Order: sequence, then structure tokens, then C-alpha cells
Amino acid sequence: MADQIVDSSFSAVINTPIEKINLPEWAFNLPEKEYQDCSPAHITAAKTIGADGRRMSINVEMIGGSLMVQHYQEEVSEPQHLVLTSFSDVFTPTGRVVLYVRWELSVKAINDTQCEFTNHVTSHATEDMMKGLDKQGIPFDVFRAQRQPNSIYHNRMETPLFAASIERAALNS
Repeated sequence: MADQIVDSSFSAVINTPIEKINLPEWAFNLPEKEYQDCSPAHITAAKTIGADGRRMSINVEMIGGSLMVQHYQEEVSEPQHLVLTSFSDVFTPTGRVVLYVRWELSVKAINDTQCEFTNHVTSHATEDMMKGLDKQGIPFDVFRAQRQPNSIYHNRMETPLFAASIERAALNS
């Protein structure tokens, strides 16, 4: 996908040995309240199984004044590496668009008792999104310029809260 909207990556320290961390188990068992506590933009989260049998995480959030419904399917599912992808619905003030989001979570050991958690999010325009923007007379560069700072800010704010949640899950397992 050529038309990138956002590429945002932030890291935080998790104070637990890497062997105790299981990112897929955390992501697919995250209680709704805990998801909401990781960002004021988080509205709700649920899990389900996709038509192809893969686990899905459905996340709803309000980023930059736009409601976003993400349908994350697991692509890579390892204890220290999780990649989820979604064709996400974004309800903007000018209408609904669908964009492609890749959410990658990973941890690497710093030492025997700490890990570095990285929360990496990229999003790209879909063909339907580009057609929708054209119909509305919105240049892609304008859409991207409005979306980028809000998405980057959101990722920066949620990353340490996700890390703390992953740490709690690891310590309670």
C-alpha cells in the first residue's frame, strides 16, 4: 500500500523478565476496563474469531474527533511479537473512510528483569478511501496532515500505559 498516513513507534520499559510476557494472551484477554484505562480515547474492546478461524480484537476509539472501529486479525502471534492488521472504519466529520492499519507489538530483553516494549502503528489509505476523499473534494495530503499528529500523539500516550498493563498481566500469570 503506497499511500502511508502514519508511521508511529514508541517504547517503554516493562519491569519483568521477558519469559513472563505473552503479548497475544495479553491482547486477546484484555478486559474492557483495562483497555479503557490505557487511553481516554479508548471506548471499548472485544474479541472474536474471524471467518478464517484467526483471533480478532475489535477496538473502538475516538482519535482526533473521529470514531475509529478496528477489526484486528492476528498475522504474527508469538509470545514476544504480535502483529495485528485491520481494515478499520473511520467516521470523520465529512464521512466514513476505510484505512488499513498494521499494529505491531514487541518486547526485547534489556536485562534479566526488564524488557523494552515497542508499540508500532502504521496506517495506509485504501483504494476506497482515496475514492471517498476524491468524492468529498479532500486532498489526501490534507487528510494525512490532519490525521498524523492525532494518531502519533495517541500512540505516544498509550504506549507506557500498555506497557504497565502488560507488566501487570505478566506478574499475575
